[in-house]
Amino acid sequence: MTNNKPVTAATLLRAKQRDEKTVWLTASDATSAAIAERAGCDVLLVGDSLGMVSLGFDSTLPVTLDQMIHHTAAVVRGRKHAWVVCDLPFGSYQKSAEQAFDSSVSVLQQSGCDAVKIEGGEHMAATIRFLAERGIAVVAHIGLTPQSVKKFGSYGKRGKSEGEQVQLLADAKAVTDAGAVALVLENIPAELATAITSQVDIPTVGIGAGSDCDAQVLVFNDLVGISESNPPFAPAYANVREVMSEAISRWASDVKSGSFPK
Repeated sequence: MTNNKPVTAATLLRAKQRDEKTVWLTASDATSAAIAERAGCDVLLVGDSLGMVSLGFDSTLPVTLDQMIHHTAAVVRGRKHAWVVCDLPFGSYQKSAEQAFDSSVSVLQQSGCDAVKIEGGEHMAATIRFLAERGIAVVAHIGLTPQSVKKFGSYGKRGKSEGEQVQLLADAKAVTDAGAVALVLENIPAELATAITSQVDIPTVGIGAGSDCDAQVLVFNDLVGISESNPPFAPAYANVREVMSEAISRWASDVKSGSFPK
């Protein structure tokens, strides 16, 4: 779907209606944004996963709104036409719809991005509706929701039981009805993701949710092989960590031997 026209929420909706897949990838700085866009990504997601892959935290929970704005602004500076989505971090939207609105306004005004993403299904539908009615593009996120890791105790697959599947389908319909413009489905059974994709009118974005979603998203570091280890649903398409390490090692050796600079 890549071209030189700016990608918008309407672009993504048309792609779903035409059964055209779109490509999402996380980015956390201008360089990764430019590389991802040039390689064919339609959407750049500034995920709070940057807390783990860039900032050294052991979860997404410590990430602040100011940190998300800082990284999102850098991604916006690095893109030319991709749609940029910013995760609202833990604690910046759960208290009330008004809090979510204030956080969204800060993100949009200070970073220049196009949309915000929030975790949660039925219980967040009223907040999504509040934002959507005020002109904010919201991407919803259900299934494995990393900001709830303390509640669930792991990053394991969601929707394994019949009851969980019924709830996730209800969540998907609730956030769609509330006005979300896209829906991330993380680490749920492929057959459930297929059912959700066929029953909602907005694009679904899979990560560990099978191949029938309207789009796929991965974490940049996982995709290119910078991460020390990857989730089972996120294969590395290169081994950039090894390439970087080898280059730095050769340079360090040349410095120590006196052969650099020439």
